[in-house]
Amino acid sequence: MLWIKAFHIVFVASWFAGLFYMPRIFVNLAAVPADSHAERERLLLMGRKLYRFMSLLMIPALALGLVLWLYYGIGRGPGQYWMHAKLTVVIGAVGYHHVCRSLLRQFEALANRRSHRWYRVFNEVSVLLFMAIVILVVVKPF
Repeated sequence: MLWIKAFHIVFVASWFAGLFYMPRIFVNLAAVPADSHAERERLLLMGRKLYRFMSLLMIPALALGLVLWLYYGIGRGPGQYWMHAKLTVVIGAVGYHHVCRSLLRQFEALANRRSHRWYRVFNEVSVLLFMAIVILVVVKPF
């Protein structure tokens, strides 16, 4: 079980590294001057590659978490309400992941309507999600 837990942590941390960086690419894309096609295309390429990589990291992170929960019983049983909260936050992280894809598609279609400042705030959502997950798993406040 410890190997599964270790790999779960590695994949979750790696997936979140992508979730932390993708909005930074959006910040830069939103700030690119209209006549700078090469810079825009380079950032879009980076965004597409990062999204693919993030998706490949998300799958084993979720699968290993399910193994720990369903097979080993971590977070199951009476009084394990922290796990319900954690699963809710994980669903939020998966949603955030898919919102990143939607935003990337908007940039690809030249349909972005948000400022670089909006993306700076959006970037902080992933930090809050990660912090909530870590606190729920380590502290188990309820």
